[in-house]
Amino acid sequence: MAEERRRKMIGLQPEGEIDWSEYKGIMVVVEQRAGQAKPVSWQLLGEAKRLAQKLDAPLMALVMGEGVRDIADEAIGYGADIVYLSDAPELRDYRTRPYSRVCLKVIRTYKPEIVLMGATYTGRDLAGAIATHLPTGLTADSTQLDVDDERLLLASRPAFSEKMLATILCKQFKPQMATVRAGVFQALPFDSARAGEVVEVSEDMREGDIVTKVLEFIQDTNRVNLEDAQVIVAGGRGVGGPDGFKLLEELARTLGGTVAASRAATDLGWMDHAYQVGQTGTTVRPKLYFAIGISGAVQHVVGMQNSDYIIAVNKDANAPIFQIANYGIVGDLFEVVPLLTRAFQERLTPVVTR
Repeated sequence: MAEERRRKMIGLQPEGEIDWSEYKGIMVVVEQRAGQAKPVSWQLLGEAKRLAQKLDAPLMALVMGEGVRDIADEAIGYGADIVYLSDAPELRDYRTRPYSRVCLKVIRTYKPEIVLMGATYTGRDLAGAIATHLPTGLTADSTQLDVDDERLLLASRPAFSEKMLATILCKQFKPQMATVRAGVFQALPFDSARAGEVVEVSEDMREGDIVTKVLEFIQDTNRVNLEDAQVIVAGGRGVGGPDGFKLLEELARTLGGTVAASRAATDLGWMDHAYQVGQTGTTVRPKLYFAIGISGAVQHVVGMQNSDYIIAVNKDANAPIFQIANYGIVGDLFEVVPLLTRAFQERLTPVVTR
């Protein structure tokens, strides 16, 4: 019955009937800037490896850029079986048209059944362009991935103001596509001895035919980067207001980390929404996460529960945040945080001996 239903849906494909059985394997589009791969790409390869094993299919990666051969080798070390490499001067900086041309050529030639990209500014732009041209469906900002017995991608993402999690399927077209938030999945340990195949892909492009030009790349030094932070000191409603966050900023500065906030704190205007961690904010995976004055609501926990170590400070001994914390301190944060800051300053300050 399922196969009959699938055949009927194929008729909706504008190009007529297509043999979907030709589509096999999972492809991760590796994002890089200035020759450095984004961590989300390796995280995606880690999760895609699990899905590929369930499908008994190869795991592929697509690397685009200029002078990016090393990234192709890295992709193999992080789990890719086959890497398609397009190395050209026209791909030095990201631009939608040349990147989408290469991406479309690789997808149409090698026919992966699933294509995954990071839900970054670049990934969202490229994935939308690709899905429109193929055409196929795209699930944006996914936080969970799985596959079913019919080889359908189950891409789940928060919906309806994070009150529920929606699982979206693309039954009619292939490849099935999804962008995935950074920090949700864990990369596999890098294996430099791992073997794989690198296939070079060329595309006939001339710089004069590309209508957009990158004149200069200006780094926004004030941009909040929670995704790559190794230490995060986050505050919630219990912090009491903007002045309370100054205590957290001092602790974060002492540890070389960054401050963050729960949705309750950002909705109250105490911190900008760029600092928000949670289902509708940023998903993080730091080595150390302080949850200070945060109760532990589900929408916050899903955005930070994969931190290596979680330290919670709350005066309510029954706060749900203690259920996931590695270490918990029950007390007044306005007394505890200055003590923590002072203790770290003493331990981290070099001792000068005469």
